[in-house]
Amino acid sequence: MTEEAGYFDEMVRGDEIVRQPYSEYENWFSSQDPTRLTKKSKEAEAFFRRIGITFNVYGQSAAQERLIPFDLVPRILSNREWTKLSRGIEQRVRAINAFLHDIYNRQEILRAGRIPVDLISKNEAFLPQMIGMTPPGNVYTHIVGTDIVRTGEDDFFVLEDNARTPSGVSYMLENRETMLQMFPELFSKIKVQSVSDYPKNLRRSLAACAPRSCNGRPTVAVLTPGIHNSAYFEHSFLANQMGTELVEGHDLRVVDGKIAMRTTRGYKTIDVLYRRVDDDYLDPLNFNPDSMLGVPGIMDVYRAGNITIANAPGTGIADDKAIYSYMPDIVEFYTGEKAILKNVETWRCSEPDALAYVLDNLAELVVKEVHGSGGYGMLVGPAASKRELAKFAAKLKSRPGNYIAQPTLALSTVPIFVKKQLAPRHVDLRPFVLVSPQGINITPGGLTRVALKAGSLVVNSSQGGGTKDTWVLED
Repeated sequence: MTEEAGYFDEMVRGDEIVRQPYSEYENWFSSQDPTRLTKKSKEAEAFFRRIGITFNVYGQSAAQERLIPFDLVPRILSNREWTKLSRGIEQRVRAINAFLHDIYNRQEILRAGRIPVDLISKNEAFLPQMIGMTPPGNVYTHIVGTDIVRTGEDDFFVLEDNARTPSGVSYMLENRETMLQMFPELFSKIKVQSVSDYPKNLRRSLAACAPRSCNGRPTVAVLTPGIHNSAYFEHSFLANQMGTELVEGHDLRVVDGKIAMRTTRGYKTIDVLYRRVDDDYLDPLNFNPDSMLGVPGIMDVYRAGNITIANAPGTGIADDKAIYSYMPDIVEFYTGEKAILKNVETWRCSEPDALAYVLDNLAELVVKEVHGSGGYGMLVGPAASKRELAKFAAKLKSRPGNYIAQPTLALSTVPIFVKKQLAPRHVDLRPFVLVSPQGINITPGGLTRVALKAGSLVVNSSQGGGTKDTWVLED
């Protein structure tokens, strides 16, 4: 495998020496029959198809439901690398939770002038219904997915924070299970930290956030929009793994001031609802009146302190990409420490000077919608045609506040198995974080998303990317 020029390769140095975390894996790989590995790759695909690990691609009439491509070469991080990463992630998640509590209560960061007031007051992700509200256990972000990219040996950057309904953890778990089944001998040679406790830890973490009105063991349920949602596989998978009920809005109602789910024995009170429904659809009495996905009156029950909603309504403001550009200030304001993990340089197109710079350099930049996700609505300047650049420039001029821009990062590469050999492809990483009054738990590794097309920097599954198992080595 040759290193792609200009990019940090996580497996092989420029002098063709294999980096230490990959040394034992490379010894194993070089002794394998490529034909066997090709067969294993097909077996993995058949397994994923059989158990239904698919996702929906919105906006396309044909082949909407797709299989997420899986690559059988793991991404490997040393214990030292992970220790630094996890410290930075924990610091950032603590700051995000403190920030959310502040902006919905005292708003000290606004009074201190560290963030412009308009960035909050005019932000569609800010929920006035949450003002003065402190969730049970003072936890707003129960589950966080922090997207991280790497550009060098010790250069890790946070690309974005996912504090609403981060997805992908089921793929992390199934990727590991698939690798354990296909290559059990590898795990006896190489000591890899386990990820299998995630569902148990998720259940325990959610239960620890139960409201004070809860009597006895908390009842936890997962709220899904239904089978047509792109992440429905994950919703059902997590409910099954946690041993909790998977419910839809029509299964729930307000009974005696609490939220209860329909069962064969009547209605049963729910204490903690892990919702995978966006804020706008959560409660037709308080938000979108046309929503058929939520529960009428759930916000009133929530404000009365009779249910925990995870993640809390209104956390989407921490996902906002304009807010993201202030994260170093946010971390320092609430922790008193400099941010361990760096931000990517960001231009806020709402600012005239920044907009002028972005328009002048559009062909070299990545431009994203401030509320966008999944790779939709973004422009990758170096990969865009002149026509696409001109069309996007018109969008920027008409709604500059809707966009931010960032430099095109030299994302690190890791090997994938293609045509019986290894080839470098660009990746990012989404570690998963659980927050409760008992503390912060970070699963070692996370979901590695990989751009399967040579040279591509877009790793989202909705844009043609795949996934691979992520190994964090034991010390």
